[in-house]
Amino acid sequence: MLRILSLLPLFFLYSTVFAHGMSEEDKLRILNAGASEYIELGASHMLTGYDHLLFLFGVLFFLTGFRDILKFITAFTIGHSITLVFATLYEIQANYFLIDAVIALTVCYKAFENLDGFKRYLQIQSPNLLWMVLLFGLIHGFGLSTRLQQLPLSEDGLVLNILAFNLGVELGQIIALSVMLVLLAGWKKTESFKKFSNAANGLLIIVGGLLFIHQLHGYQHAVYSDDFPLNKDDHAHVHEDMVEAKRADALQQYGAPLVLPSTASKQEAQEKQTESKPSQEKASKEAHSHGDGHMHYH
Repeated sequence: MLRILSLLPLFFLYSTVFAHGMSEEDKLRILNAGASEYIELGASHMLTGYDHLLFLFGVLFFLTGFRDILKFITAFTIGHSITLVFATLYEIQANYFLIDAVIALTVCYKAFENLDGFKRYLQIQSPNLLWMVLLFGLIHGFGLSTRLQQLPLSEDGLVLNILAFNLGVELGQIIALSVMLVLLAGWKKTESFKKFSNAANGLLIIVGGLLFIHQLHGYQHAVYSDDFPLNKDDHAHVHEDMVEAKRADALQQYGAPLVLPSTASKQEAQEKQTESKPSQEKASKEAHSHGDGHMHYH
C-alpha cells in the first residue's frame, strides 16, 4: 500500500502530461480540415483514451465467445455514438472533468462486477450487464463529445465532420480491441490467468479510483481556483507556459506565423511605449519654468 501511495505524484504527473484532451496542435490542425483529418483525430483520440480502453479491457476480460464479444461491443458502440453525435450537434456541454470522473467510475464498476462483487459483498444480483454497457457507452460518448467541442468546429459540413470523427473513434476502438483480444486470448491459456485475474481486476479498481480522484482534483482547480491562493499565480503561469509552448510547436509545424497571443500583447505594448516616447520628450522640452514656480509652454 505504501508503494502505491508513493507512486501517486507520478500518476498525477503522468495523467496530466498524457491526458487525452484536445491539444493546441489538434485545434490548429482541424482548421479547414476535411473528413479524413477528423477520422484520424477520432482514431488517435480513442487510442490515447486510457479511461475508455480500461473500461473496454474490463468488458472483454471474461468474455470468450465471438457472439458475446460482438454483442457487448455493439451495445457500447451504439451508446457512445448516440451521445457523441447528438451532444456535439446540439452543443450539449458539461464540465469535462466531471464527465471523465464518472467514466473513471465505470472502470471501477466493471472491475467490481468482474470480481462478482455484487453477490460477494452486497448479496444482490448484479444489474443486467448488457444494459449497463449500453448506459456506460452513452456516458463515454458524452465525454468524447465534450472533447470534440473544444475544437473550433465550423458550421460547414458539421454533421459530416462529426460522423467522420465518430468513424475514427470506431476504427481506433477496433485496433485497441484487436490487441486486447490477442493478449487476453494468449493469457487465458496459461495457468496464471485464474491466479492473477482477481489481482488484475483489483488493479483496475485502484487505477479507476485514482483517475476519479485526479479528475476531481482538476475540477477543483478549474472551478474553485480561488480556494488555492498560495499557488494560484504560479499554477496559472505554469499552465500558460505549457499552452504557449504547445502552440508554438504547432504553429511551427503547420507553417503559421509564430506570434503567440501573449507575445503579440507584449509587442503591442512595446510599440505603444515607443510611439509615446517622442511625444513625452517633446512635451518635456516645451514645458519649462523661469523660476517663478509656474510651468510655461511655447
